[in-house]
Amino acid sequence: MLAYLDENGNLSAKPPDPRKKIIVNAEDIEIGVPKQAPINPEDLIRKGIVTFFNDSKGYGFIKDEVSQQSVFVHINSLTEQIKEHNKVTFEIEMGPKGANAVNVKLVGK
Repeated sequence: MLAYLDENGNLSAKPPDPRKKIIVNAEDIEIGVPKQAPINPEDLIRKGIVTFFNDSKGYGFIKDEVSQQSVFVHINSLTEQIKEHNKVTFEIEMGPKGANAVNVKLVGK
């Protein structure tokens, strides 16, 4: 007895239909993860509004304009002093407890 594979890769007792044959070029087969396109640095910069900032404790939160997520910001990540309701630009960096805003700058002084 002979066993055949059909077009879906299943074993079958009858031979496959030759009209459904697909020719595959070996160079077109990709094994592994495809290469990622380089990221434009401007796409990493986000805009948001400072919803809370405590000068004495040195931390606060920024609400992202696009995703509406609240992102933690530490005083060490600031390039200039910020206050609540300031519009800022920032980048996101993942820390051990979640997303952190870094390179925080005021927009339009």
